[in-house]
Amino acid sequence: MANQESKPNLFPTIGQVVHDTHLQGNDSTQPAVENPLQVVVKEEDEEDEGPVTEIESLCMNCEQQGKTRLLLTSIPFFREVVVMSFHCEHCGFSNNEIQTAGTIRHLNRQIVKSEKCTVIIPEWELTIPPSRGQLTTVEGLIRDIATDLSLDQPLRQIQNEVAYAKIQGIIDAIKEVLGDVEDEDENEAEEVKQKPRAAEIDAPMKPFTVILDDPAGNSFIEFYGSMADPKWNMRTYHRSRQQNIDLCLIDPNAEPQPEAPTIENAEELPGQGLEGENEELFVFPGTCSSCGHRCDTLIKKVNIPYFKDVLIMSTNCEACGYRDNEVKSGSAISPQGKRITLKVEDRDDLSRDILKSESAGLQIPEIDLVLQPGTLGGRFTTLEGILDQVYEELSEKVFSDAKVGDSAFENFLQRLKQVKTAEQPFTVILDDPLANSYIQSLYAPDPDPNMTIESYDRTWEQNEALGLNDMKVEGYEGDPNLPQKGSKTEQIAVVKEEVKAS
Repeated sequence: MANQESKPNLFPTIGQVVHDTHLQGNDSTQPAVENPLQVVVKEEDEEDEGPVTEIESLCMNCEQQGKTRLLLTSIPFFREVVVMSFHCEHCGFSNNEIQTAGTIRHLNRQIVKSEKCTVIIPEWELTIPPSRGQLTTVEGLIRDIATDLSLDQPLRQIQNEVAYAKIQGIIDAIKEVLGDVEDEDENEAEEVKQKPRAAEIDAPMKPFTVILDDPAGNSFIEFYGSMADPKWNMRTYHRSRQQNIDLCLIDPNAEPQPEAPTIENAEELPGQGLEGENEELFVFPGTCSSCGHRCDTLIKKVNIPYFKDVLIMSTNCEACGYRDNEVKSGSAISPQGKRITLKVEDRDDLSRDILKSESAGLQIPEIDLVLQPGTLGGRFTTLEGILDQVYEELSEKVFSDAKVGDSAFENFLQRLKQVKTAEQPFTVILDDPLANSYIQSLYAPDPDPNMTIESYDRTWEQNEALGLNDMKVEGYEGDPNLPQKGSKTEQIAVVKEEVKAS
C-alpha cells in the first residue's frame, strides 16, 4: 500500500485540475490587477502549462458577479481543451466544464472504412474499389491515395502518357489540399517530417466530397456536434442482388426475384396494386437518358383517398443503374388553384404522405426556403422524404460550388437539417395553380386542425405560363389555321390589322 500511495498521479481528474486552478487563483503571492480581466501565471512549470485567465461573469444563481477561470491545456494523443471553473463568492455556487479548443478543419474527421467500402471523390473523378479496412482520418485517407498513385508514375510517364497526366492531376489536387510540395531531394525528408499536419494549416482549400459507399453498412465518417452537421449526410439504400451475392448473403445459383411485369403478363399478376382498375400496370419501352441503352418505363394509375387519380412513372436502367420517378395528374385540369398550409409540430407530421406536382411551389418561411415550380419535378413521397431530397440537392450540388467558408449557407443547411428532423416547429406551404398537389390529412374525412386548404382563381400570368390561355376544349372542330376568338393569336392578328390601317 505504501508503494501505491507514493506513485505519482500521471492522469489527474478534471475535478483535481479545477481544484488546483482554484488554489492557484487564491494564491496571495499573485500580483493584484485592477482590471477585471486578470491573467494569473503559475510560477512553476511555465513552459509546460499555459496561463490561467480569470474573468468576471454573472452568476446564474444569485445574479451577482462571480469569477470564471480558464485554463488551456493539452490532452496527450487527443487535442487541446479549455478547462473552465466558475465560483461565486456571494452565494458559494460553483461549476466547471471542459470544451474543445482550436479551429475545426474537416481533414481531422475520423473515418472507419471496412473492406467492402468503396471510396468516391467526385471532384477528382476518383473511385477507390474495396480494399483492406482502415481506421484513419480524411487527411490520412487522401495521403494514402496520393502515395499509392505516386508509386508507378515514372513508369506510366514512359508507357502511357495519357494515364500519367490524368493521375498526376489527381496527385497535384491532393497535394494542394494537403499543402505539400514535391520532394526532389531525399535530404529534405527530415524537414518534411517537421511540417505541420494539413489539418493544422490555417489556410483555405478547394472543397471536395468524400463518399463512403458500403453495402455492408460498416463504414462511417465522423460528424461534428450532432447528426445535424450541415457538411455531413448519411443515406441508406436497399442492396442489389449482386451486392448480396458479393456479401455472401444469398446463393448465387438461386433463382432471382421476378422482374417487373410487362404489358403482356400484367393481367396475370393480380394484387400488384389497389383494387379494380388500379391493378393494371403499363410498360413503355424507351432508351436511358444517361447511357442510351434500352430501358423500360413503368406507369401505374393510383387513386389517392380523398384526392384524385395520379400516374406514377418509374424508370430503372439495368445497364448503368440510372433511376428516376415522377408523378403526373391523371384527372382533368382544375378550374382553380390550391394552396395547402401545414403546421409541423412533431416527427409524426414528417410521416405524412405528400404529392408535389411539377407545377407546385414549396415554401418554409421559418428558414427562408422557397422552391419554385418545377424544382424536383413531380414527387409522391413523405414530408420527410421530400425534405431529404431538398437537402441532398442543396448540399451536393450547390454547396460544392459555394464559396469556401460561406457561413450564411452553412447556417441555412444547419437550419434545414433541424427542420427535416422536426427539432423545431415549422410551416410548409404547398402552392399549386393546377391543384394537383396533396398533403395527407391525419383526421380525414374530418378537418385537420394543423392544415388549411384554400382555393383561389389563377391569374392571367399563371394561365399563360401553363399554356391554358390558348387551350380550346369546345368548338375546336373548325379550321385550326383560323384564329379563335379571344386567343392570343387573334389578338396578334388584330394588332397587325391596326398597324396596316395606320
